[in-house]
Amino acid sequence: MKDVYILAIESSCDETSISVIKNGCIDVATTILTQMDTHAEFGGVVPEVASRMHSENITMVLEDVFSKTDITMDNIDAIAVTYAPGLLGSLLVGLEFAKTLSLVYNKPLIKVHHIAGHIYANNLVDKMEFPLLALVVSGGHTELVLMEDDYKFNVLGSTLDDAIGEVYDKVARVLDLPYPGGPHIDRLAVLGKDTYDLPKPMDNDELDFSYSGLKSAIINLVHNEKQRGNEIRKEDIACSFQTVAVDELIRKTKLAIHKTNSKRLIIAGGVSANKYLRNEFEKLADEENIKLSIPPIKYCTDNAAMIGCAAYPLYLKNEFSSLDINAESTLALF
Repeated sequence: MKDVYILAIESSCDETSISVIKNGCIDVATTILTQMDTHAEFGGVVPEVASRMHSENITMVLEDVFSKTDITMDNIDAIAVTYAPGLLGSLLVGLEFAKTLSLVYNKPLIKVHHIAGHIYANNLVDKMEFPLLALVVSGGHTELVLMEDDYKFNVLGSTLDDAIGEVYDKVARVLDLPYPGGPHIDRLAVLGKDTYDLPKPMDNDELDFSYSGLKSAIINLVHNEKQRGNEIRKEDIACSFQTVAVDELIRKTKLAIHKTNSKRLIIAGGVSANKYLRNEFEKLADEENIKLSIPPIKYCTDNAAMIGCAAYPLYLKNEFSSLDINAESTLALF
């Protein structure tokens, strides 16, 4: 079978990214243009600003990708694009750009779910073998997903309120740390000690997650300490919070492993770049004697390479989209 080259586009939030992916697992070329510094001034992503910047940058990103490789549009077999979920304006920029390329160059169009992209990013590390258990941890998602085969998603548990990445950012804001907060919490936690008594979220044997109580506990803790005139030990709060938050991920994932008899675990999503999380899951894999896969940090956060990987199984099944598809800001994985 001939090699398949997919041009993939990701613009669901504040990264404009385009990749050329070979056979669903080889990153031929990728460009990611982040807007992080711009949105940091506002303490979070401003949707209108994000979509405008995507519009300004997406053509340059495409040119940059092709400057890195001998591949041209003539070699491309399909165009893949994130269509859901995400910021609606940002999604529309990428989707309309993909539609235009599909029409002008007569290439089939493949729509890709953003979370499926995060999961399939693991193919850039090691070919996914089924069945497997996937833990998705990002700014908008905390989910345990059982996969029996390609695109056979069975969500075993998900967040009932705040996603873990969202809570990281909110805790960072309470501690007056810059956006995005996750990396700053991770950095500070190493310098601190687990000295604060924080509630365990969803302390039961179900596979759903809940982090709103932990978030509220941190907010109240910081407020009360300030009211009393006490020193806010940011390093210790960061350490205490991260320990409880990640321990809950470990505990629920361990439950899911036992309930499903899974022998393979993959971690997906932006929060999987967290060093403490990666170390703790490596320990879990050793304890449970299961195979663990976590993408390199550059493929954990939003990128088009993961979209190209997720598009490949759809290409093989000829699951192409018409040019009248629309973006969706909220959409479940299945």
